[in-house]
Amino acid sequence: MMKRWRFVKRLAPLMAMMVLVLTACGRSDLSTLNPQGPVAEEQFGLMKLAIGIMLIVIIAVFGISLYVIIRFRRRQGDKTIPKQVEGNHKLEIIWTVIPIIMLIILGVPTVQSVFNLAKDYSKDPEAVQVIVTSHQYWWEFEYPEYGIKTAQELIIPKGKTISVQAKSADVLHSFWIPSLAGKIDTNPGANVNAMYFSAPKEGVYLGKCAELCGPSHGLMDFKVKSVDESSFDRWVAALQEPVALPSDPAIAKAFESKCLSCHAVGDLGGPAYPNLTGIGSRETVGGILVNTDDPQYSNEGSVYDNLHRWIENPDEVKPGNQMGKIDLTEQELEGIAKYLSELKLNYEQ
Repeated sequence: MMKRWRFVKRLAPLMAMMVLVLTACGRSDLSTLNPQGPVAEEQFGLMKLAIGIMLIVIIAVFGISLYVIIRFRRRQGDKTIPKQVEGNHKLEIIWTVIPIIMLIILGVPTVQSVFNLAKDYSKDPEAVQVIVTSHQYWWEFEYPEYGIKTAQELIIPKGKTISVQAKSADVLHSFWIPSLAGKIDTNPGANVNAMYFSAPKEGVYLGKCAELCGPSHGLMDFKVKSVDESSFDRWVAALQEPVALPSDPAIAKAFESKCLSCHAVGDLGGPAYPNLTGIGSRETVGGILVNTDDPQYSNEGSVYDNLHRWIENPDEVKPGNQMGKIDLTEQELEGIAKYLSELKLNYEQ
């Protein structure tokens, strides 16, 4: 017993240090504790209420337990039987009524929020309608009002309500933007789940899949980019414009035969896999390779470098994705990566 106690005493400081270190991990835009929109703020309010009630219960229980241990401890030589309180109606009423009151305090605002957050904006003319389709391991965003589709980056006008209809093209996934709204499952088959959210400020918000869906579940990221309304309108117009193929005939031929059979660019190509229109102006490649001219981590690089890396061996970046390695010469690989890196949508002022 003493050996076990010594082991626990040695282990406790190590565990405490690990907790302190791990609390610093993560990102500010990947935390439900840093709400950036009205939906997330309402959900955060419920979290604070629930945690507050839990703390009151814990403090009260531990306080009473400590008081009883000290006040009614058996003194040396005391052989008397303590006074029994079983059947004390007053005490029984107290510890029955108090939990009921706490449940009401928590339950009423919870039920109100559940109904409030279940509002249907799918017929609201002021809301932006988006059909979200999850795939292993990427996200497709369709704007039916505008007749456009894009992938991996959901562009929204700031302050507008975004009405989401979520579904899956294969297995069960979960659509989640931690700092803007809670998660919602995307189910296979005909089932469609609905939610809404909004972003009152311009910025980029990280989204993730929150349901284990395969070996690259942890790499199934996407971005939500909130822009002003005029920029959003320009983005929609730019996405609707036709796109020219590579100027080099050999690269154009390779791109048509080996890329456009699955992907779409402008009004060309197939809809089976991510739409590549404007991929050069996105925040990431493949949802996980961050585009930056000042790379500091292994998943960062210039747009060209990230595209080259992805096209050369996508399974190395995101294992289990359905693209697979494409048979390209080095010249074709470089030419296609360069073409796509220059495929930008200039919509922000």
